Amino acid sequence: MDEYKKCQTQAFRHGLLVMDVDATLIDEEVIDLLAQESGVAKEVEDITHKAMQGEIDFNTSLVKRVSMLKNTDSSILTKIREKIHVTYGTKELIEILHSYGWKIGAVSGGFHEVIDDILSSISIDFWAANHLEIVNGKLSGRVAGQIVNKDYKSYMLKKWAYENNISIENTVAIGDGANDIKMLTCAGTGIAFCAKEIVKNKIPNIIDKRDLREVLKFISKKI
Repeated sequence: MDEYKKCQTQAFRHGLLVMDVDATLIDEEVIDLLAQESGVAKEVEDITHKAMQGEIDFNTSLVKRVSMLKNTDSSILTKIREKIHVTYGTKELIEILHSYGWKIGAVSGGFHEVIDDILSSISIDFWAANHLEIVNGKLSGRVAGQIVNKDYKSYMLKKWAYENNISIENTVAIGDGANDIKMLTCAGTGIAFCAKEIVKNKIPNIIDKRDLREVLKFISKKI
């Protein structure tokens, strides 16, 4: 029997799955796509790489990268959305877990202005992301409001679990970068998905195959 069909036959206890977005729930890094359209790809990609490896504080790296987008026309956001691909297996994973009453959340160091429609279309229940400030139709180069960093990701996992009467033991978190480690260690089961070495060195549950259905194997074993 197919591994994923086996999972469908199991009555999972009510739980919560929270996924990082960039390079986890989607294949791309949104900030890098924005940088390509703005003509600052190399500079931004270098900072992104260092942030994902934990070499630069995430808040500092985000503020610096967004500042490089200043005066870019906000119309590029539509182009960016069209370039995003949802990771293979995502929709099936969500459908299976929803069929057992699970809630699905997403936390993103990316931006509401790019991902909202995408997450809504695949039936994510709730999500948190950063906001790009837009002034007179152009990116101001500033992040508006709360920055979704490692502390905020962990906080949202706990908040959503509490609001949905789900114990932390019945939560699963998935991510790939240094900014996800605190959330992964906070969850009942943390999974390093196609992750950077700094994450794999701290999280024992590892998926290297780019197929989010692989997550079901850990859920069926752990919960």
